[in-house]
Amino acid sequence: MKFNKKKFIYLISPLKINKSFYNELREVIKQKKVSFFQLRLKKESFKKKLQIGTKIKKICKEFNVKFLINDDVYLAKKLNADGCHLGQKDMKISEARKLIGNKIIGITCHNSIKLAKIAINDKADYIAFGAFYSSKTKKIKYKAPINLIKKVRKITKTPIVAIGGISLYNYKNLLLNKANFLAISGYIWKNKKLKPKDAIKKII
Repeated sequence: MKFNKKKFIYLISPLKINKSFYNELREVIKQKKVSFFQLRLKKESFKKKLQIGTKIKKICKEFNVKFLINDDVYLAKKLNADGCHLGQKDMKISEARKLIGNKIIGITCHNSIKLAKIAINDKADYIAFGAFYSSKTKKIKYKAPINLIKKVRKITKTPIVAIGGISLYNYKNLLLNKANFLAISGYIWKNKKLKPKDAIKKII
């Protein structure tokens, strides 16, 4: 999986998508810092996710951003998304491959090198770790120490995505420790001081 070092942001959607979101997303992606966009909607119906996903896919395609679906491989297939992100309790990578073929499949490994080794063996396209910092986006069950990234880097070249509470004040440390991508959501979409496009501009 090729990636552009300048485009190290793995952007995750807010849990609720309103009408103004699509313009905001376009403004954010225009900054040329986002490699992936993940649609993460837990409470919407399949039909609603399809409608939202169809609009977002067009925006991502326009700016050459990979469009991924969280958890739902069937939705990823239906939307012909660029891939999907799996949690440990979701479908196995081998099963997902049968459904979506040679698309991007990433998996959450929490704070576990053991889970990372399984994911690498199953040929995951990227492995995600976290939470590295406290997050308002989701409840944290697993805390990951920063030095975990360097430990994993020693055993694999598989791209590493860092997750959890990443903001303007802590993102550089993760990049210095060799994370390839930073999953960011709350800092962009729930920032009380900055609009989404201004929030992303500050991340250099």
